[in-house]
Amino acid sequence: MASVTSVSFSALAQSFERKVCVSSTRDLASAFAGLRLRSTNTFYCDYAFAVRTPNSRSRMVVQCMSIAGDVPTVSETKLNFLKTYMQPIPSIYNNVLQELIVQQHLIRYKRNYRYDPVFALGFVTVYDQLMEGYPNDEDRNTIFEAYIKALKEDPEQYRKDALRLEDWARAQTGDSLVEFSSRDGEIEEILKGIAERAGGKSFSYSRFFAVGLFRLLELANATEPTVLEKLCAALNVNKRSVDRDLDVYRNLLSKLVQAKELLREYVDREKKKREERAGSQKANETVKKCLGQYEYIGR
Repeated sequence: MASVTSVSFSALAQSFERKVCVSSTRDLASAFAGLRLRSTNTFYCDYAFAVRTPNSRSRMVVQCMSIAGDVPTVSETKLNFLKTYMQPIPSIYNNVLQELIVQQHLIRYKRNYRYDPVFALGFVTVYDQLMEGYPNDEDRNTIFEAYIKALKEDPEQYRKDALRLEDWARAQTGDSLVEFSSRDGEIEEILKGIAERAGGKSFSYSRFFAVGLFRLLELANATEPTVLEKLCAALNVNKRSVDRDLDVYRNLLSKLVQAKELLREYVDREKKKREERAGSQKANETVKKCLGQYEYIGR
């Protein structure tokens, strides 16, 4: 993980109980009084503890230090996004974006994470669905670039790979999707590599990957439920996890549609109020102008 903010003392105690005989639980608790954790860009854990053996008054002092790689925190990733895109984002979009960037940060910095085009297709699909109807197309693209760069990845690669898979999937059928391992081709090799890593337990499955699979089936018009089952088996991916994550994705889209509808209604109401206020103001100005002319004639 990116950082550690707390440590389970019971877990530490159990770990050391197997190695060191201590006089009492109280002694063990007090032994960890010197525990210190500092979290920076590089995780640094420095702690000391003392152990007293039952038959001796002397104490053995042990110091340990652990250093992990240079992994940013979730807050740093979110801050990088805000620094790159400093314009206000409507709350209906911003709230979901903030949730997504947290999820993707945790995926991105897993030890066994490895970028793959199906994952990219899944994220691009989610993002485009989320930002559909955004007021400004240029801003939508700029937000996408800022989001991916905040995760220290290449937004151009995401778009390029997603487009390649979409073009490939449109030329497929349900059967050809499932039988990728028996054919040659650029995308087929990508899928073979995923299947090999997933079969070897070195594959980092994620919700975005599940959406990517769903998009492939959608573009190939492979609507039969058995096709997804066969494709998951060919890729060595757990179909139950895919089904669960696709349900979450559909639920997100449903809520998003409802929220956008409410936003549209709000915008329409505000526009109508502004038009009514403008009409009322114009009428008042016309009345004042007429009264002024009447007073002038009366003189």
